[in-house]
Amino acid sequence: MSTLDHPMPPPADTVARADLARARVLVVGDVMLDRYWFGDVERISPEAPVPVARVVRSEARLGGAANVARNIVALGGRASLLGAVGDDEPAACLLALLKEGRVDAHLQRDASLETTVKLRVLARQQQLLRVDFESRPQGDVLQACLRAYRDLLGSHDVVLLSDYAKGVLTHAETLIEQARAAGVPVLVDPKGEDWARYRGATMLTPNRAELQQVIGRWQSEAELIERVGALRASLELDAILLTRSEEGMTLFDAAGSHSAPAEAREVFDVSGAGDTVIATVATLLAAGLPRLDSVYHANRAAGIVVAKLGTATVDFDELFGAWTPAR
Repeated sequence: MSTLDHPMPPPADTVARADLARARVLVVGDVMLDRYWFGDVERISPEAPVPVARVVRSEARLGGAANVARNIVALGGRASLLGAVGDDEPAACLLALLKEGRVDAHLQRDASLETTVKLRVLARQQQLLRVDFESRPQGDVLQACLRAYRDLLGSHDVVLLSDYAKGVLTHAETLIEQARAAGVPVLVDPKGEDWARYRGATMLTPNRAELQQVIGRWQSEAELIERVGALRASLELDAILLTRSEEGMTLFDAAGSHSAPAEAREVFDVSGAGDTVIATVATLLAAGLPRLDSVYHANRAAGIVVAKLGTATVDFDELFGAWTPAR
């Protein structure tokens, strides 16, 4: 069965800027700083058979859950960000970028924690190397996150859990239980093989590799639908949105499955594309759009963002400016 046997219908209408401006999304998860060193490579090192990169400029961007929040604001929504960082220079840089990006930051600081940094070295628009700096948050700062979450929950329309397996979402099940008790939908970008801790979430947004870790490889679309249905039932999930790279994405929920083809004309960099997808869905749901319409637009947003370098965003005009509603 082809993924397009149940194509996703285009929405009959869109969302107004004013509706997006009222949309409030609480992003909780692993915050990180993305650093880029851009340079030229003209020779091989005499010390080892590796290229020598002469760095000519550097850039710092919001990464992980911070990039998700940045995507929400870029689209026109309101984002609050809850996570854990150290008391170090990368944390100060993160806070400055969040303020510049109009994200309402609620970062819990712990001097014993090393703020997560991903450093990428690029030359001629190609990534040569990535270097990671990180440590896992421990009990005290995680408890501080839980307290802050309880205070913030009631003033938001949607909760978005951005899991990069760095430890902030150790208590994900508690966060989901509290949100559902308050009547707030919860979207999760999952990681790892243990999805039991996401039980009761409204929607999970795995990519193909992440889903295969949990349900194994499938041989046909019918087998995929059957396995995803069983997973949704066992974890009490309303929906699973599977992102499928060049095959687009498929939404599985109680109404069945609907697929949309990939819309990218040119794929330049897939870094952060998953962040854009879940951020777009969360923002549009918070603005009052139906789930299927929100996913349709998120697929279009993914097609835009992969044509940009690094962790990037999509704004309102890019997503809706040239879009023609279905008649």
